Amino acid sequence: MDSSALSYSLEFVAGSGHTLNVEQKTALQTSLLILKKNYKFNRVLFWGKILGLKEDYFIAQGRGEDEMQDKKNLYSFNCMDWFLLPPVTDSMMQEVSTAAKGRFIGDPSYVYELDRRGQADEEDVLTKVNEESRLAVTVHQIDEEASVIPRGAFVKSPHGLVQINRSFGGLSHSEAGKLDNYLHFSEPKRLKTKSILEMGDLNPAIDFLDELRDDIPKGSWSLQFECASNVCVLRSLLWLGLTSYHVPMTPQHGYIYIGHGIKNLDLPFML
Repeated sequence: MDSSALSYSLEFVAGSGHTLNVEQKTALQTSLLILKKNYKFNRVLFWGKILGLKEDYFIAQGRGEDEMQDKKNLYSFNCMDWFLLPPVTDSMMQEVSTAAKGRFIGDPSYVYELDRRGQADEEDVLTKVNEESRLAVTVHQIDEEASVIPRGAFVKSPHGLVQINRSFGGLSHSEAGKLDNYLHFSEPKRLKTKSILEMGDLNPAIDFLDELRDDIPKGSWSLQFECASNVCVLRSLLWLGLTSYHVPMTPQHGYIYIGHGIKNLDLPFML
């Protein structure tokens, strides 16, 4: 959710209960501008909020020239003071998946620990990971699996640079109601598995990402028109709390996550 449009964009996702109080909105509108200047970002997004037992983490995302590759995530407790999250590595993701369980505490220095030493039929392993690392991994996973853009909102140059499509005027109302017109804003995983016939119908400048309709399990997205049918709202059932919006016939779109940061692994049994 672009910080420059935060004041009215939050209204589009209010049906999901995603709201901030006046003090938080005011603080964000000021601090995100300062953040953009200090880190020399091209633009700053308000990514959302992860709820903790003691404190909540407010998350911002700064983007550089390449919208997909040049990304940095930051967190705050008061919407004013921001701290950079560490880059995510494969080993960090493995440690987090092994040791970090349950709700977030709200303390970046809190250490999750899994001790398997001396247990029968188990490797003698002591795994430790702090909550700041868990926060970085969770934000990364949600971005990889649930960040959504309407088709055509971003364009890829012949040199591989991904940038905002300035000529994007929005999907029509009929197009906005179809799941295959929404894409994951992350490195494609299933695009290369398409047949030659399917690839022939794609425009490489805008069809360089995976479509939501290919997600497994089927039915992991909920799509409705809200605000008197003026806004198309997508909700992830895999990451409960992730809401994406698009206003048809306009370039306005974005997404926000407000939740516990826990993946809904029971989804296949719920469909």
